[in-house]
Amino acid sequence: MSIDRRFTASLRDPGPALADTGPLAVLPAFADGMAALPGELGGLGKRLQSAARGEDWRSYQRLLQQFLDKYLRDFARSLDNGAMAESDQLRELLRQAVGVALASLLQPRPALAGESTALGSELKQWRPGSDLAPLALRVRELCHQVGVHAGETAEQQALLLGLFDLLLENLFELLDDGSWLRGQVAVVRELLAGNPDRQTLEATRQGLRELAYQQGLLKQGIDQSKDAMRVMMVSFVERLDGMAASTGEFQSRLEVHMGAIRQARTIADLGHSLEDVLDDTARLQAQALQSREQMLAARAEVDAAEDRIRELEARLRDVGDLLRSDPLTGALNRRGFEEEYARESVRAERQAHPLSLAVIDLDEFSRLNARHGHAGGDVALRHLVSLARATLRAGDAICRHGGEEFVLLLPGTPLAEAQAVVQRLQKRLAAEPAVHEGQRITFAFSAGVAVRQLGEDRDHLLRRADRAMYQAKRDGRNRVSVAH
Repeated sequence: MSIDRRFTASLRDPGPALADTGPLAVLPAFADGMAALPGELGGLGKRLQSAARGEDWRSYQRLLQQFLDKYLRDFARSLDNGAMAESDQLRELLRQAVGVALASLLQPRPALAGESTALGSELKQWRPGSDLAPLALRVRELCHQVGVHAGETAEQQALLLGLFDLLLENLFELLDDGSWLRGQVAVVRELLAGNPDRQTLEATRQGLRELAYQQGLLKQGIDQSKDAMRVMMVSFVERLDGMAASTGEFQSRLEVHMGAIRQARTIADLGHSLEDVLDDTARLQAQALQSREQMLAARAEVDAAEDRIRELEARLRDVGDLLRSDPLTGALNRRGFEEEYARESVRAERQAHPLSLAVIDLDEFSRLNARHGHAGGDVALRHLVSLARATLRAGDAICRHGGEEFVLLLPGTPLAEAQAVVQRLQKRLAAEPAVHEGQRITFAFSAGVAVRQLGEDRDHLLRRADRAMYQAKRDGRNRVSVAH
């Protein structure tokens, strides 16, 4: 029982001493009640009892004054000071909210920002007991104006986003189907269509910046290779022209030699003319061989440049494919999964083949992060994707659909076989734990498997598999549940 309740109880049940209601009965009863309290107050009560028994009322009065000064007066003052402190603190918090935080947000609206700052100053000067009505009226009016302008700002932002999306749509249509820029435009449009948070926007911005940097390097390499190939082609044509000139010169020389042979009078003259013909022929043959080697070398350089251009263009397409991949695990991201599902669902409809889908969610992943840190959690996610790729067929796909949630797409796989595939992955994960900083990380997952029904869309199939996955968690985790 608390001190104040014991004291009150002692006053309500004073005992026989209060049979008489005079002060000589009340004061000893009060002393008895105090003496029943624990600690220092009980000691003070015993001293009051002693003074009352000795009828030393001067000492009794002094003890009561001590009780009043030490306990009641200080206690009352502390209550009063505490109330004042809370009032001051509340006023200061309101001043900071209105005069600092709200004023900062209203900087694009100078008039509202000035009113917010002024209200903050007046709130700081306000004291309890002052008229609050004018301040309350101004605060309500400011809130109303903020709401009005916030709606206008939201409208303007929506119009700007719509205009930007329209620009991207036109750009997308102007680009060739094979253009590597199409993927980037599609990613930004998908981002605008949703309601992304700051973290998602920043991650996308960083990803596109790195992608643009890599693509810039590759384009520069392609341009340099094309320039080199143009130079080699010019040299090739010049060498052909040189061969033609040499051939023409040889033809002129032959005509001269034919004239000399016709005019020869002796065998010696014919011999000299023949030697001149043989010298010119040998020289032409040497030039032809040299030109042939140079032309073959030039052709090899052109072929190498073409191969380099094809390689760089392939790498440029591969870099563009990074937009379809999760940067942490290398699995498909949501966009990559949607593209893969669109192709496989059309093929499944056309060929009347089953298309199964499994939703995988790691069990108690938050505990894994708490035990091994986020770096250990990342290792676990990458390890799962690595094992899945080693377990699945070449035509299957794995997508990171959320933080610790993955989706397996299994074309041409019936429901029972898909369940068996996921169970094999569970067993392999149990037998081959991840390793981080020399420590084994053991973890498991729950999964739900569904097979696509005729005409069923992607989202509905995902929901059925997701419900089956949660059923597996309810059944005890580390299980595979089937959606029928």
